[in-house]
Amino acid sequence: MFTVGVHVSASDNRLVGSIRRGSWQRAFAVRLFVTDALVIAAAVFGSQFLWFGFEPPELVTESTVGFDLEAGYMVVSVFLCVTWIIFLDVFATRDHKVIGSGTLEYKRVADATIRLFGVFAIVAFLFKIELARGYFLTALPIGMLLLLLSRWQWRQWLRSQQAAGGYASRALLLGERLKSAHVAETIQRTPGTGLLLVGALTRLGTASSGPVHGVPVLGAYDDLLRVVDETQADTVIMTGADEINPGDMRRVGWELEARDVELIVAPALTDVAGPRIHARPVAGLPLIHVSYPSLEGVKRVSKRTFDIVGSALIILIASPVLIGVAVAVRRSGPGTIIYHQQRIGRRGKPFGMLKFRSMVPDADDQLESLLDAQGTSDTPLFKVTNDPRITPVGQVLRKYSLDELPQLFNVLLGEMSLVGPRPQRAAEVALYDDVAQRRLIVKPGMSGLWQVSGRSNLSWDDSIRLDLYYVENWSLTADITILWRTVRAVIKPDGAV
Repeated sequence: MFTVGVHVSASDNRLVGSIRRGSWQRAFAVRLFVTDALVIAAAVFGSQFLWFGFEPPELVTESTVGFDLEAGYMVVSVFLCVTWIIFLDVFATRDHKVIGSGTLEYKRVADATIRLFGVFAIVAFLFKIELARGYFLTALPIGMLLLLLSRWQWRQWLRSQQAAGGYASRALLLGERLKSAHVAETIQRTPGTGLLLVGALTRLGTASSGPVHGVPVLGAYDDLLRVVDETQADTVIMTGADEINPGDMRRVGWELEARDVELIVAPALTDVAGPRIHARPVAGLPLIHVSYPSLEGVKRVSKRTFDIVGSALIILIASPVLIGVAVAVRRSGPGTIIYHQQRIGRRGKPFGMLKFRSMVPDADDQLESLLDAQGTSDTPLFKVTNDPRITPVGQVLRKYSLDELPQLFNVLLGEMSLVGPRPQRAAEVALYDDVAQRRLIVKPGMSGLWQVSGRSNLSWDDSIRLDLYYVENWSLTADITILWRTVRAVIKPDGAV
């Protein structure tokens, strides 16, 4: 029978556990709080100075509830700053469960700011406060942009600290080897999780065969509390085991709670983002509801609107670059400026993808023989290593992804999206299995999750995994984040050949 022992000094254990887990999280939350306050103050008082200078006018208004309200913009600015900070706290933007990874932190910051905007609009209407629209409409958008930028900067700092072995939770895996191996692999291949796997507990313990995906096995289930104390672990990840029944789970929770060690239960769900998961307690059972991905209705309209506006703006801003690249391609040698190739789009519909020509004119005729020579003609990713067909100008264009700029017109016409899975040839799609076919339920994109996660350095399996994650968990926030990461990937290219 699985037992976890009896704790004898709950207060001491709780103190030690709190210091282990909470110190870096509290320190980081304080850093975020101070930065948020400074950013908000700069945005609000900067907007006040921009519109009114050093002597803002007084506000005198008669409210709908029968009394006069006298205040100045200085009072309004202070109240706005304090309320904004409170909203960020109410929306749990500094919760340790969301900071450091994923888009939920950014989404909560944006939601808090937008809700604050709505509350102030309602208050101004009820009390008939004639606030200058410019002051209000400048402070909030600029403040939100600066907040998101500061959070991103702190995330980069946090990841650098975690890469050096600091600012991370020391976690133990508890469960069957196969399930723990899957969780370990997922955590280790994803940067920025904030989890440092220090050991695993399996049914057989140290008698089992070797580490669990590189994580040392430190004992059996019964050794949990001893291993927690010895490794100074602050987190236990329950991966699942038939030997651990509900009663055991409850006792584990009690013992870990006494040590202030966090308990995480990893369900057997792969690549499902947080917004699709909803927990609902039923008769004491924490049931997990998983929503199916949906890209129809309002979501589809919002994505298409974002594509039209985004592609049109980029074409307008990048028009000098488009002209310069066209001239360079024309002077690079014989052949057309624009390369037109048939690719497979949404629902398997073919379309003509546009690119600046980066190869010799007969490049397509050489592809099959080159793939055969390197032994990859039977994989759905037709990439030639050290491709001899690429021209000198094409090398530069591909390094900085300039050859893909004409695809903006594909996006404008509705054949592609700014963000989505990589569009592939019909011969590549013919090699798809049932899993890969799900890539085709959305429009292909100019950029995508796999492009900003390693580009051509990734294997086909990793590319498919990232594309499917995007398809299953699409959101407008994710699109904006991927586009931002695309800009960084273009500035510092890695694997773009």
